[in-house]
Amino acid sequence: MTVLTGRQTAAVVVMNLDRAQAVEVMKHLSEPEAEAIAAEIVALRRLDTETTAHALGEFHRLVAGHLPPGRGGRDIAARLLEASLGTERAGEVLGRVTTTRASASFDFLGAAAPAQLATLLDGELPQTTALVLAHLPVDQAAAVLAALPDPTRTDIAQAIATMGTATQEAISVVADALRARTGVFAAHDVPETLGGVEPLVEIINRSDATTEKSLLAGIEARDSALAEDIRSRMLTFVDIVKLESRDAQRVLRGIDARSLALALKGAPAGVAEVILANVSERNREAVGEEARLLGPVRMSHVEEARAEIVRTIRALEAAGEITVRRSDEDEYVD
Repeated sequence: MTVLTGRQTAAVVVMNLDRAQAVEVMKHLSEPEAEAIAAEIVALRRLDTETTAHALGEFHRLVAGHLPPGRGGRDIAARLLEASLGTERAGEVLGRVTTTRASASFDFLGAAAPAQLATLLDGELPQTTALVLAHLPVDQAAAVLAALPDPTRTDIAQAIATMGTATQEAISVVADALRARTGVFAAHDVPETLGGVEPLVEIINRSDATTEKSLLAGIEARDSALAEDIRSRMLTFVDIVKLESRDAQRVLRGIDARSLALALKGAPAGVAEVILANVSERNREAVGEEARLLGPVRMSHVEEARAEIVRTIRALEAAGEITVRRSDEDEYVD
């Protein structure tokens, strides 16, 4: 491995400076630059003498003879970042580095259709599939989960929520096996990853109403405390009351009058008040007219209309266009 990129070469140089010098160098980098160098230091865990010599030679530190191996790894990166950026910012940067590199381990699955991935993962243990889905883009993971039958997907959802830290060896084994099946060369030296409720919540938040309801019901039957924890972190229809007026108007702008009328069927008074207060007078009249014409409706139609609003809230929050307050005192109850 004697041919290195510019960033890798810079990382090798930093790794071979004494700590005080390395910290001083990192202090002169912007946060994106420090993050990039930290990512390379984490990746370059051990280097042979030839590669180290070549990298240092690029920086006019020609050494003839016996050079020590490069001193890389997560701990080295963490100490340098903490000294140059402070503990809090260092944790954030290293977290982004780890998450990015972990997800990259399964990049070769990015172009696969959800049905293909569901077939690829068929027969795997729930914990194995959970590990893979936790590394996929959230929308893709949600689509794969929706393509799986029950009770398999409930098993997987529960495994995601209760998954702890996966070792490098475990991730390597899974990635290598899937690459072998898809004809893609394996890559090693992957970082640890952490599962938990939040990754599952993100996946469920991107699922359709049917999948969401099925998953929560399945988990509820197995572990009511876990199901309650998941629900407490999810965005729901009533969360529209937690939006500022401007954000509520942004959400409701694209929802037609019939859908709003359906969503308001049996809705808590506080929720109805927020919705009607944040649509135009013309739309308010249209909603009222639709409500008068609706009569009795199936609950599934009401749930789908509410899910449309929830999907809009989730999408706009994920895009950073609106902010959802999550404090308990802001909640309305029926």
